[in-house]
Amino acid sequence: MAAPVTPPNAPTDGLVVVDKEPGWTSHDVVAKCRTVFGQRRVGHAGTLDPDATGVLLVGLGRVTRLLRFLTALPKTYAAEVVLGVATSTLDASGEVTGEWDMTQVSIEEVREAARRLVGPIMQVPPMVSALKVGGRRLYELARAGTEVEREARPVVVHRFDVEPAGEPNVVHIEVACSSGTYVRSLAADLGVALGGGAHLRGLRRTAVGSFGVADARPVAALDGGAVLSPAEAMRDYAAVSVTADVAAEVAHGKVLGGDRLGVAGEGPWPLLDAEGRLLAVYQRHGHARAKPAVVLASAT
Repeated sequence: MAAPVTPPNAPTDGLVVVDKEPGWTSHDVVAKCRTVFGQRRVGHAGTLDPDATGVLLVGLGRVTRLLRFLTALPKTYAAEVVLGVATSTLDASGEVTGEWDMTQVSIEEVREAARRLVGPIMQVPPMVSALKVGGRRLYELARAGTEVEREARPVVVHRFDVEPAGEPNVVHIEVACSSGTYVRSLAADLGVALGGGAHLRGLRRTAVGSFGVADARPVAALDGGAVLSPAEAMRDYAAVSVTADVAAEVAHGKVLGGDRLGVAGEGPWPLLDAEGRLLAVYQRHGHARAKPAVVLASAT
């Protein structure tokens, strides 16, 4: 287990890419990071189920204010789908709710069914998700034996690859999708599309945006060397370097013309000073203007 980092004079502002182990909740990881980095202001971008493993982005200090931009990044997952068995949780942790003989389903049929799930789709959040309805998380209601209506939400599946897993009625999948997509629901939908049922097992998140497993460390290996700068945390967005005059206005949170910043479109845009430090994140405001969503720079 990593020794706690000696707390600096000021809290650390940065991003840690964690390779979450099975059995840990996302909240467990955040709690451990508070101890490792000696500070309270810690949060994560995008919950991973306790049984799932892989990339979890953890913000430290002022980078917690940037987590909404990281949560919005596309995700990539690897997992297995067990055909012929449906469960109450849509994964291997649930009770069996239905069984079908799907031994005659070919890998080509599975791939074709997966292709039909690629693109913009409407998806109903599962009852075991962390989504809140009426102020309570769905998984809390599910544990209490209560099922509630959930509205279907638009998500995008960019890629849904299927390969044999070397085990009868099991296929290996890789999914690239928009934020908010439930891979367990895709597995269940795949089973239904093939005329039966299915559930997910062995879910691993392999990337959040450009942050992949190669960037990640297990919790036990975290230390100060694992911390990425605020500017690096926003690397998936088109950054803009600004002059000292503009930087002074940004520090005061001023609304600026897009032409003054040299930006167009919707944003968001990370604004960097001449040394490459993140000053703020701006977003579109009306026509041809931009306003601060988050300001990290201090006005002097």
